[in-house]
Amino acid sequence: MSRQRAIMNWSGGKDSALALYHSLRSQRWDIHKLLTSINDQHGRISMHGVRTDLLIAQADRLGLPLQLLRLAGDVSMETYNAQMQETLQLVREQGITHSIFGDIFLEDLRQYRESQLKRVNLTGEFPLWQRNTTELLHEFVDLGFRAVLVCVNEKQLGAEFVGRELDLDLLKELPKTVDPCGENGEYHSFVYDGPIFSSPIRFTKGDIVRRTYTPSGGTDCHVDDTDRSWDTGFWYQDLLLQE
Repeated sequence: MSRQRAIMNWSGGKDSALALYHSLRSQRWDIHKLLTSINDQHGRISMHGVRTDLLIAQADRLGLPLQLLRLAGDVSMETYNAQMQETLQLVREQGITHSIFGDIFLEDLRQYRESQLKRVNLTGEFPLWQRNTTELLHEFVDLGFRAVLVCVNEKQLGAEFVGRELDLDLLKELPKTVDPCGENGEYHSFVYDGPIFSSPIRFTKGDIVRRTYTPSGGTDCHVDDTDRSWDTGFWYQDLLLQE
């Protein structure tokens, strides 16, 4: 059976890494490239706050081309959707038929993604869908993936969690209100090693900073721009590429 051409929606975190791992093992897919939204003004992955040079290092270790959706700072949801549609249309014209995501159980987010894909005749694929998140995190660690927390929502986790290694010790310390995989946006991570990486990424930890955030598009944000009920602060761990 011939493999279907797909792109991997890559955030740089554990969910996209585990979804890519399973997609590569399934033999169903010819993964054509990674697609990542970045804040071009700051040179960082949208929401996660990871520097673009670390993202490029991930793509290098994965041996996959990287396509960037460059957002000019904090753009509106309307602008984000328009730029994403333009990007996906070009992807479809390259003969790619599927778009792979690491989402686990957020039904509204999946519906949003699928509605955007349908406009350009692409099909969404969700390898981790409805998996138990505690089991997923155990699997992530057992497979040899390594990651650190680069962003935490201060409503859910204290600043002391940002910069921590994503391991089973951390899992034991997470409050019961926090999903083990951070599926509700409690935290984001940066994967620096694992079975699909050719070698580990070497980095040092920089400053820890607090930032407030309002909705402006991106892979992890699809709420109404006028809704401020969820506004909060986030703690970010800056990472610096050593190579």
